[in-house]
Amino acid sequence: MEKINWKKHLKVSATVVALVAGATVVWASGGGNGEAVHHNAWNDVDTWKVLNFVLLALGCFFIAKKPVAQFFSSRTKGIEEELTDLEQKKAEAERKLAEYQARFRNLEQESEQIIEDYIKQGEDAKKRIIAEAEAQAEKLEDMAKRNIEQEFKAAKALLKQEIVDRAMEQAEALIKKSITTQDQNRLVDEYLKKVEA
Repeated sequence: MEKINWKKHLKVSATVVALVAGATVVWASGGGNGEAVHHNAWNDVDTWKVLNFVLLALGCFFIAKKPVAQFFSSRTKGIEEELTDLEQKKAEAERKLAEYQARFRNLEQESEQIIEDYIKQGEDAKKRIIAEAEAQAEKLEDMAKRNIEQEFKAAKALLKQEIVDRAMEQAEALIKKSITTQDQNRLVDEYLKKVEA
Protein backbone atom coordinates (compact mmCIF):
# COMPACT_ATOMS: atom_id res chain seq x y z
CA MET A 1 0.00 0.00 0.00
CA GLU A 2 1.19 3.48 -0.80
CA LYS A 3 1.57 6.03 1.98
CA ILE A 4 -0.22 9.32 1.49
CA ASN A 5 2.04 12.39 1.27
CA TRP A 6 0.10 14.71 3.58
CA LYS A 7 2.22 17.80 2.93
CA LYS A 8 1.69 17.61 -0.81
CA HIS A 9 -1.98 16.88 -0.26
CA LEU A 10 -2.29 19.89 2.06
CA LYS A 11 -0.64 22.24 -0.47
CA VAL A 12 -2.89 21.05 -3.29
CA SER A 13 -6.00 21.37 -1.11
CA ALA A 14 -5.06 24.90 0.02
CA THR A 15 -4.40 25.94 -3.61
CA VAL A 16 -7.75 24.53 -4.76
CA VAL A 17 -9.61 26.27 -1.91
CA ALA A 18 -7.87 29.58 -2.68
CA LEU A 19 -8.67 29.32 -6.42
CA VAL A 20 -12.30 28.46 -5.73
CA ALA A 21 -12.61 31.35 -3.25
CA GLY A 22 -10.96 33.78 -5.68
CA ALA A 23 -13.11 32.63 -8.60
CA THR A 24 -16.20 32.96 -6.46
CA VAL A 25 -15.25 36.52 -5.49
CA VAL A 26 -14.53 37.50 -9.11
CA TRP A 27 -17.70 35.91 -10.40
CA ALA A 28 -19.85 37.44 -7.70
CA SER A 29 -18.40 40.94 -8.05
CA GLY A 30 -18.87 41.20 -11.81
CA GLY A 31 -22.22 42.85 -12.47
CA GLY A 32 -21.73 44.41 -15.90
CA ASN A 33 -21.80 48.23 -16.77
CA GLY A 34 -21.34 49.21 -13.15
CA GLU A 35 -24.85 48.25 -12.29
CA ALA A 36 -25.44 46.06 -9.33
CA VAL A 37 -27.47 43.02 -9.98
CA HIS A 38 -29.71 42.35 -7.06
CA HIS A 39 -30.50 38.74 -7.67
CA ASN A 40 -26.76 37.88 -7.88
CA ALA A 41 -25.45 40.65 -5.75
CA TRP A 42 -22.13 40.09 -4.08
CA ASN A 43 -21.47 42.44 -1.30
CA ASP A 44 -18.88 42.84 1.43
CA VAL A 45 -20.79 40.57 3.80
CA ASP A 46 -20.57 37.73 1.28
CA THR A 47 -16.83 38.20 0.86
CA TRP A 48 -16.38 38.04 4.61
CA LYS A 49 -18.55 34.94 4.77
CA VAL A 50 -16.44 33.22 2.13
CA LEU A 51 -13.19 34.27 3.83
CA ASN A 52 -14.63 33.18 7.16
CA PHE A 53 -15.54 29.81 5.69
CA VAL A 54 -12.09 29.40 4.10
CA LEU A 55 -10.38 30.27 7.40
CA LEU A 56 -12.68 27.93 9.32
CA ALA A 57 -12.06 25.11 6.82
CA LEU A 58 -8.26 25.67 6.98
CA GLY A 59 -8.38 25.82 10.81
CA CYS A 60 -10.41 22.62 10.99
CA PHE A 61 -8.03 21.03 8.52
CA PHE A 62 -4.94 21.95 10.57
CA ILE A 63 -6.56 20.98 13.87
CA ALA A 64 -7.95 17.66 12.62
CA LYS A 65 -5.00 16.84 10.35
CA LYS A 66 -2.92 14.94 12.93
CA PRO A 67 -5.76 12.91 14.58
CA VAL A 68 -7.26 12.12 11.18
CA ALA A 69 -3.84 11.10 9.85
CA GLN A 70 -3.27 8.96 12.95
CA PHE A 71 -6.72 7.43 12.61
CA PHE A 72 -6.15 6.55 8.96
CA SER A 73 -2.60 5.39 9.71
CA SER A 74 -3.76 3.13 12.56
CA ARG A 75 -6.67 1.98 10.46
CA THR A 76 -4.26 1.19 7.60
CA LYS A 77 -2.00 -0.74 9.98
CA GLY A 78 -5.02 -2.59 11.37
CA ILE A 79 -6.18 -3.48 7.88
CA GLU A 80 -2.64 -4.58 6.93
CA GLU A 81 -2.46 -6.76 10.07
CA GLU A 82 -5.89 -8.20 9.33
CA LEU A 83 -4.83 -8.90 5.75
CA THR A 84 -1.63 -10.57 6.96
CA ASP A 85 -3.59 -12.62 9.50
CA LEU A 86 -6.16 -13.57 6.88
CA GLU A 87 -3.40 -14.54 4.44
CA GLN A 88 -1.82 -16.74 7.11
CA LYS A 89 -5.19 -18.32 7.87
CA LYS A 90 -5.80 -18.79 4.16
CA ALA A 91 -2.39 -20.44 3.74
CA GLU A 92 -3.10 -22.70 6.76
CA ALA A 93 -6.53 -23.58 5.39
CA GLU A 94 -5.04 -24.33 1.97
CA ARG A 95 -2.39 -26.52 3.60
CA LYS A 96 -5.03 -28.41 5.58
CA LEU A 97 -7.19 -28.73 2.48
CA ALA A 98 -4.24 -30.18 0.54
CA GLU A 99 -3.52 -32.54 3.43
CA TYR A 100 -7.15 -33.70 3.59
CA GLN A 101 -7.29 -34.10 -0.18
CA ALA A 102 -4.12 -36.22 -0.07
CA ARG A 103 -5.57 -38.27 2.78
CA PHE A 104 -8.80 -38.67 0.86
CA ARG A 105 -6.86 -39.89 -2.18
CA ASN A 106 -4.95 -42.32 0.01
CA LEU A 107 -8.07 -43.39 1.90
CA GLU A 108 -8.73 -46.36 -0.38
CA GLN A 109 -5.13 -47.55 -0.10
CA GLU A 110 -5.19 -47.06 3.66
CA SER A 111 -8.44 -49.00 3.99
CA GLU A 112 -7.01 -51.85 1.88
CA GLN A 113 -3.87 -51.81 4.03
CA ILE A 114 -5.96 -51.89 7.22
CA ILE A 115 -7.99 -54.82 5.88
CA GLU A 116 -4.80 -56.66 4.92
CA ASP A 117 -3.37 -56.01 8.39
CA TYR A 118 -6.52 -57.36 10.05
CA ILE A 119 -6.50 -60.43 7.81
CA LYS A 120 -2.83 -61.05 8.64
CA GLN A 121 -3.49 -60.60 12.35
CA GLY A 122 -6.44 -63.00 12.09
CA GLU A 123 -4.32 -65.61 10.30
CA ASP A 124 -1.54 -65.22 12.87
CA ALA A 125 -4.06 -65.60 15.69
CA LYS A 126 -5.54 -68.67 13.96
CA LYS A 127 -2.08 -70.28 13.63
CA ARG A 128 -1.28 -69.48 17.26
CA ILE A 129 -4.60 -70.90 18.48
CA ILE A 130 -4.16 -74.05 16.39
CA ALA A 131 -0.59 -74.50 17.68
CA GLU A 132 -1.77 -74.02 21.26
CA ALA A 133 -4.65 -76.46 20.71
CA GLU A 134 -2.30 -79.06 19.21
CA ALA A 135 0.10 -78.68 22.14
CA GLN A 136 -2.81 -79.00 24.56
CA ALA A 137 -4.09 -82.06 22.69
CA GLU A 138 -0.63 -83.69 22.87
CA LYS A 139 -0.48 -83.02 26.61
CA LEU A 140 -3.96 -84.47 27.08
CA GLU A 141 -3.06 -87.49 24.94
CA ASP A 142 0.12 -88.07 26.99
CA MET A 143 -1.87 -87.74 30.22
CA ALA A 144 -4.51 -90.15 28.91
CA LYS A 145 -1.82 -92.68 27.93
CA ARG A 146 -0.22 -92.44 31.38
CA ASN A 147 -3.60 -92.78 33.06
CA ILE A 148 -4.43 -95.80 30.90
CA GLU A 149 -1.04 -97.38 31.68
CA GLN A 150 -1.54 -96.76 35.40
CA GLU A 151 -5.07 -98.11 35.29
CA PHE A 152 -3.81 -101.13 33.31
CA LYS A 153 -1.01 -101.76 35.85
CA ALA A 154 -3.45 -101.37 38.73
CA ALA A 155 -5.95 -103.73 37.07
CA LYS A 156 -3.15 -106.22 36.32
CA ALA A 157 -1.95 -106.10 39.95
CA LEU A 158 -5.52 -106.49 41.19
CA LEU A 159 -6.06 -109.41 38.82
CA LYS A 160 -2.83 -111.08 40.01
CA GLN A 161 -3.91 -110.58 43.61
CA GLU A 162 -7.30 -112.11 42.88
CA ILE A 163 -5.65 -115.04 41.07
CA VAL A 164 -3.27 -115.59 44.02
CA ASP A 165 -6.14 -115.30 46.52
CA ARG A 166 -8.28 -117.81 44.62
CA ALA A 167 -5.34 -120.13 44.13
CA MET A 168 -4.70 -119.97 47.87
CA GLU A 169 -8.34 -120.58 48.62
CA GLN A 170 -8.43 -123.53 46.23
CA ALA A 171 -5.15 -124.86 47.57
CA GLU A 172 -6.43 -124.51 51.12
CA ALA A 173 -9.67 -126.20 50.22
CA LEU A 174 -7.76 -128.94 48.42
CA ILE A 175 -5.42 -129.40 51.35
CA LYS A 176 -8.33 -129.48 53.77
CA LYS A 177 -9.95 -132.19 51.72
CA SER A 178 -6.85 -134.24 51.29
CA ILE A 179 -5.40 -133.99 54.85
CA THR A 180 -6.45 -136.53 57.34
CA THR A 181 -6.05 -136.52 61.12
CA GLN A 182 -2.99 -138.70 60.81
CA ASP A 183 -1.38 -136.19 58.46
CA GLN A 184 -2.21 -133.43 60.88
CA ASN A 185 -0.60 -135.27 63.76
CA ARG A 186 2.47 -136.07 61.73
CA LEU A 187 2.78 -132.37 60.70
CA VAL A 188 2.48 -131.24 64.31
CA ASP A 189 5.16 -133.71 65.35
CA GLU A 190 7.47 -132.52 62.62
CA TYR A 191 6.91 -128.95 63.65
CA LEU A 192 7.66 -129.69 67.27
CA LYS A 193 10.86 -131.50 66.37
CA LYS A 194 11.99 -128.49 64.38
CA VAL A 195 11.20 -126.20 67.30
CA GLU A 196 13.05 -128.39 69.79
CA ALA A 197 16.13 -128.62 67.62
